[in-house]
Amino acid sequence: MKQTEFQFSVSTKGRGIYAISNKVESWVQNQNIRSGLLTLFIPHTSASLLIQENADPDVLKDLDRFFNRLVPDGDPLYDHQAEGPDDMPAHIRSALTQTQLSIPIRNNEMALGIWQGIYLFEHRVHPHTRNILLHLLGE
Repeated sequence: MKQTEFQFSVSTKGRGIYAISNKVESWVQNQNIRSGLLTLFIPHTSASLLIQENADPDVLKDLDRFFNRLVPDGDPLYDHQAEGPDDMPAHIRSALTQTQLSIPIRNNEMALGIWQGIYLFEHRVHPHTRNILLHLLGE
């Protein structure tokens, strides 16, 4: 068994969904692991990871609009606003999505469906630099 890890950063422009598949795929292919499991982890409480459709950009826009309606900024229900009106909504959005993904590796490639891509989902309004940790185990 081989085990390897990698970390990279994504600079966001604020709230939105950012494609990261190419960066992840490139790293995986350079590891020469035929069969294994890739784990992605984002160590932030106001951003998350998604596997979602990569063909029609309207899907990502609609997801973003849905979350804006589901968890609006500035709701008076929230006490936690230490970093502004988007602070607690960002934590809720992160809790409703995922901070970790597991993807099988087959033939030195991620076993994603033809229409699937990996995305960083930034929940804060202002730009941030987000770290993503990758861990690959296999042979």
